[in-house]
Amino acid sequence: MRSTITGTARLTKTHKLSAAGLTAAAGAAALAFAVTPGHAAAETPSIAVKPVAWTTTDLGAHDNIGKQSDTAAAKAKVDAAAAKKKADAAAKAKSDKARADQQAASRSQARTPVKPTTPAKPAPAAPAAPVKKAYADNLDGWIKESLDILKSKNIPATYDGIKRNVMRESTGNPRAINDWDINAVNGVPSKGLLQIIDPTFKAYHVEGTSWDPYDPVANITASCNYAADKYGSMDNVNSAY
Repeated sequence: MRSTITGTARLTKTHKLSAAGLTAAAGAAALAFAVTPGHAAAETPSIAVKPVAWTTTDLGAHDNIGKQSDTAAAKAKVDAAAAKKKADAAAKAKSDKARADQQAASRSQARTPVKPTTPAKPAPAAPAAPVKKAYADNLDGWIKESLDILKSKNIPATYDGIKRNVMRESTGNPRAINDWDINAVNGVPSKGLLQIIDPTFKAYHVEGTSWDPYDPVANITASCNYAADKYGSMDNVNSAY
């Protein structure tokens, strides 16, 4: 029989060897298949070879990944630089515009003439309310108050002419009444300081005074108004009138 060498080292397809390990694996297989003289070589079991951590394919893939990472990093750096440049340009444009606006406003303000401020005129003071004149509550005060009213109505009379006739007619009693003369007989007695009857008092009443014939000021002013109409003035009356 012819001596033959049987058996070969078998490697599975999944065991990918690196280029550096191929020579060592071939030497190990040659030693394992040595033939004993005069005998047919016995079939030896397959040698299991552990996979190398990095294969040629893996190294290529790793290189590709590294290149992609470098490319991405470079692109990100370029993009960041471009974004920063754009932001800086926008900020500068905004700052330049604000400065230009401020300068334009300053120039406009400088050209605008300042109008002199006209001081506000004070509001005219409201006229003070007239102070009511005070009069004594006696014959002197009654005559003086009546004279002021007569003067405002342009009715002539004097202090002495009024007082003289008052003293003759009533002796200065504002409640005096004549109940015996013809007027009393006719039902219209003379009343007050200047002894005026009601119909005459009403006909010659002076506005602003009381409608009471016993009121001393109203009695004097109505009587003086009647005397001015009939005799020119109370000063011209020297007796019953």
